[in-house]
Amino acid sequence: MDKFSPYTTKKNQISPNWLSTTLLELPLIFLLLKKKRIIFHRSVSAMAAASSLSSLLVSSMALTSPIFQSNCLNNTTCKRGTTMAVSLQTTNKPVIHHEKPANKRRRVVVTGIGLVTALGEDPDVFYNNVLQGISGITEIEKFDTSQLPSKIGAELKSFSPEGFVSSKLAMRADNFMLYLITAGKKALADGGISDEVNGQLDKTRCGIIVGSAMGGLRIFYEWFENMLILSRRPNPFSVPMAGNNMGCAALAIELGWMGPNYIINAACATSNHCILSAAGHITDGITDMMLCGGSDAGVHPIGLAGFASCKALSKRDCDPTKASCPWDTNRDGIVLGDGAGVLLLEELEHAKRRGARIYAEFLGGSSSADAYHLTRPHPDGIVGCIEKALAKAGVAREDVNYINAHAPSTQVGDLIEFAALVRCFGNNMELRINSTKSMTGHLAGATGAVDAIATIKAIQTGWVHPNINLDNPDKAVDMNLLVGSKKERLNIKVALSNSFTLGGQNSSILFAPLHSE
Repeated sequence: MDKFSPYTTKKNQISPNWLSTTLLELPLIFLLLKKKRIIFHRSVSAMAAASSLSSLLVSSMALTSPIFQSNCLNNTTCKRGTTMAVSLQTTNKPVIHHEKPANKRRRVVVTGIGLVTALGEDPDVFYNNVLQGISGITEIEKFDTSQLPSKIGAELKSFSPEGFVSSKLAMRADNFMLYLITAGKKALADGGISDEVNGQLDKTRCGIIVGSAMGGLRIFYEWFENMLILSRRPNPFSVPMAGNNMGCAALAIELGWMGPNYIINAACATSNHCILSAAGHITDGITDMMLCGGSDAGVHPIGLAGFASCKALSKRDCDPTKASCPWDTNRDGIVLGDGAGVLLLEELEHAKRRGARIYAEFLGGSSSADAYHLTRPHPDGIVGCIEKALAKAGVAREDVNYINAHAPSTQVGDLIEFAALVRCFGNNMELRINSTKSMTGHLAGATGAVDAIATIKAIQTGWVHPNINLDNPDKAVDMNLLVGSKKERLNIKVALSNSFTLGGQNSSILFAPLHSE
């Protein structure tokens, strides 16, 4: 350190007047600001100016403090791009550790569900359709598919956001946002959260985590087209309305919910990851109520072309309703669909106090990575994810008697998942397995939430839906475990819902009827 420093004493200790010396340097700071043409406009509030001044002061203190100087300014090894070690003076006071009191485990329940799908926008209508084995996959009508490699999808034919989204936002927003907000508000209405009830909630303890895998494809496509024409000015709403996070943000603004608000993008496993995170906020005591799930609008030229280019789409355009056929020997790829699914999760005692209807209890779940291949799943990764989910939820594997499988109707994925299920649960003859995607198609980031809603409705009704299009089962599957072509009665003890995706990202979540402890 320099021999004569206004900040230190002869013993290399901090001088008591170093702060006042720093304050004397403020005129120099303002002079530098003036040279940099940093101007404080009149419109800047006094608070903002004070904040800026305090930031400058703190920066100056940091730069001129002896701690900084002794560790950097006089250290010949401290250069741009190198790591700098900064020592902090410590006191000899003992550190007191405060143990967090043990709290009773906070249980999470489902008190509302909302969805937007090709098979219905009401949970009862939707589930009645899947119980009857009705397919929502048709020829695409909302845009020209003549130059596209695929011409089918689970398209929303008559969706309208009227009554759920303002006309101004409806004109500006991408479809995935409209689906998300609509499904979110439907979940609130289903859970008995009217405007009056919402006004009485502690909104700092209410959050939203509804993800999207593809975000605003339509907005992005229109923005790109405009950029190619020099005379056109890009839509100023292009960037905010194309962001995957904007659906959650817009819904929170409308509801006034100030709790955790973000998205998780894990492609086809998006919804399950969002549900897991939302439940975690409740069990951790951060929130009492969470909207969670996923929304996507992948039935779009970009979506179709992208998935077709990696040979993931079914080519059975001539027979749309038969195209999605998990575990059938004729399966040849996924069929994209549009939609959203949103769950209203709530802390059990909070739900009881307001007299909420409880569909099921969320027991927990898990996520993992195969760390293996970009497109090919690995059975060890799936098995590990399921076993971890069972362990975290405290569920015995023999208690699981219903599985809503991911099973997207791909040659490799269907069989690897089935083999993993057999490894986890053995040949349990009480176990019933089905795939909702045989009727809904693959809804990308929304698929996990819609599958979860089908799982919850199975618990509520005591009926599990059929596997349609399973006309020629693959020899590698055991039909004694798969639901047949008709719905079946089942008293569900514990239900498992899986979602897996490209890159080997796995997620498994568990639901059960509510039982008292």
